[in-house]
Amino acid sequence: MATNDIGSEKWTYKATEPVGMQVYRAPSLLQPHRARDAIQDAHKGLIPPLVGFFCGLSCPPVAKVVAQLGYDVVFIDWEHASTDVETMTQMVHDIQFISEGKSMAFVRVPGHDHASIGHVLDAGASIIVPQVDTVEQAKHIVSASKFGARINGKRSAPPFRLLRGISDVPIDSSLSLWENFNYQAAVVIEIESVEGIRNLDAILTEVGDQIDSVWLGTLDARISMGLQNGYGEEPEWLEVKALYESTLRKHNMPASGLALGPPEIRAKMAKGKSFMVSTSDVYALLGETVGLADMRQSFAQMNYEQVYERI
Repeated sequence: MATNDIGSEKWTYKATEPVGMQVYRAPSLLQPHRARDAIQDAHKGLIPPLVGFFCGLSCPPVAKVVAQLGYDVVFIDWEHASTDVETMTQMVHDIQFISEGKSMAFVRVPGHDHASIGHVLDAGASIIVPQVDTVEQAKHIVSASKFGARINGKRSAPPFRLLRGISDVPIDSSLSLWENFNYQAAVVIEIESVEGIRNLDAILTEVGDQIDSVWLGTLDARISMGLQNGYGEEPEWLEVKALYESTLRKHNMPASGLALGPPEIRAKMAKGKSFMVSTSDVYALLGETVGLADMRQSFAQMNYEQVYERI
């Protein structure tokens, strides 16, 4: 038996009880977790915000290590990394199986195409879709992600991805497997331009019931405005950011995004988010440049001392 403090509340658990995202796992780890429920519970304050690790490298061995670290989400970037379908699928399976369901995989797809969205969902992950600017794009993304004409779903059912009676067991037996999947995998859209921010109210009015969180792509949004660095508090930026935040409040929509940097910056970036990414493989490797600089300085000092001794 162990006791943990979260804020002012105390809770206990036994070693045999599910922990982390295991609470939200499906009967098979080849299926998506109940990621929609996890994000909503975090948004409602029933659980802490989801904390994620960003895999920016197409590297299954890294995913295997990260899967053991206890992050709620491991974010696989298929948009900017040199990842193919097989590598992405392997990383999804490694994350969910090696973590024993304690971590769930989210994949940022390389675009809005039906095939990429289907590949990720078939692998058993949730999706993050970049560069969503219009209602039409959002409708297409939802349609490609869901089964059934009732919600205009056009996702193709994978006939041999799951084995009958083994890995196709539904969470809710009163619903079909395909209806269960509609309720399990999360759809997160990234708003990365002023156009997307201004259209967000219309997007959420049309398909907000099938979107689970909105990620503000700060870097691309600022670049679209001619603001070349990733951070800042220019009046024009604060105006569009306030519009994004007020639109989410209007629709009671969970916010997501990055929360990187020193503790004080990370805390500021995390404010109001139900799902955030707090570090990455590339970010961790960049941190080693400090060690490199220290070593070079040490070697330079050693060489100076050796030369001085010879003189």
